[in-house]
Parts: sequence; C-alpha cells; structure tokens
Amino acid sequence: MTATPPAWGAPGEPPPADPQPRRPVGGRRASRPRITPARVMLLIAVAGSVAFVFYALTVRDTQQLPLLSAGLAVLGIVFAALAVIGVRSLYLAGAQGRTGRAFGLAVLGGLAAIVAMGCFAAALIGALAYRNP
Repeated sequence: MTATPPAWGAPGEPPPADPQPRRPVGGRRASRPRITPARVMLLIAVAGSVAFVFYALTVRDTQQLPLLSAGLAVLGIVFAALAVIGVRSLYLAGAQGRTGRAFGLAVLGGLAAIVAMGCFAAALIGALAYRNP
C-alpha cells in the first residue's frame, strides 16, 4: 500500500494562501439598495394611488363611488406590478443561491398579489354597485 500525499505539501505545513479572497458568507451587506427609476416610479404610484383612495373616501357627493372604484383599480394595477417585479427578483435571488432573500421576496410578492386582487375585487364591486341603483 502506498500512502496518499497530502493535498498541499508536507505534513504540518500550512495550506497556501487563497489567490482569490472570498466574500464573507451571510452577515449584513455594507451597501444600500440601489435607487432605480422603476423603484422611484412605483413608490410614487403607490403613494399617489393611496392618496387618491383616501381623497375618494372623504368626498361626500354622487361621484364618491366612481372615484373610489377608479382609485382602487389603479392601486390594484400598482400592486400587481409590484408582484410581477417580486417574481423576477425572486427568480434572480434563487439563481444566485440567496435563499433567505428569495423566501422574503416570495412572501412579499405573494402579499402584493393578494392586495392587488383585493383592490381589483373592490373596484369591480364598486363599479357594479354604481351602475345598478
């Protein structure tokens, strides 16, 4: 029988230095999330549609129900867009092996989809209630 040679030289000798320094696994990242035009646009759309829905709730005239239905429809579209962006980000995070981030994106994307469907349902009910006195 022959003895197998050690993987890196003589016994007791330290391993060679790693030529590529590795990024630490886990922990907090030092950088902040990037501010992209899409994120800014979605933030403005969410804030604007929520403000419009609150305005429609405070108006007391015959146009309250159509205003509320329109505001909820726009809010549903914005949350549906957030859910679609969440699915894309979820796929990218899963492909990179970032399972914690992928799980968080799955939960938040699912909640955004639920809110979107609720807004669409409320807008449809409001529109039907306005048409049929």
